Amino acid sequence: MNPTKITFALSLVALVSACGGRLDAPSTGRAFATGPIHTACLQSDRRASSNSLCGCVQATANSTLNRGEQSRAVAFFRQPHLAQVTRQSDRAGDERFWRRYKEFVATAERNCA
Repeated sequence: MNPTKITFALSLVALVSACGGRLDAPSTGRAFATGPIHTACLQSDRRASSNSLCGCVQATANSTLNRGEQSRAVAFFRQPHLAQVTRQSDRAGDERFWRRYKEFVATAERNCA
């Protein structure tokens, strides 16, 4: 093998090994984000909550809910009964929000399970 090929091969190995990523990054291969839902999820008393799961749920929220809807969903972590009240409401705004929230939950269940 000539010196140019050896140098190229060693450079390629060094480049690939440098792309290892951060040690604190989630290693699940799923989307991850921080934000209000991530924080509320981590602060909840649910046993299954983890940084990785809550980050995935936040990433899903970022793609399915606007900022105001995310704030409203955060309240469900603190007051789960509020979700039931919203679901049963006859107000048009609550019904619109609930449809989008159900879409968010279904997407999070698919993406983060």
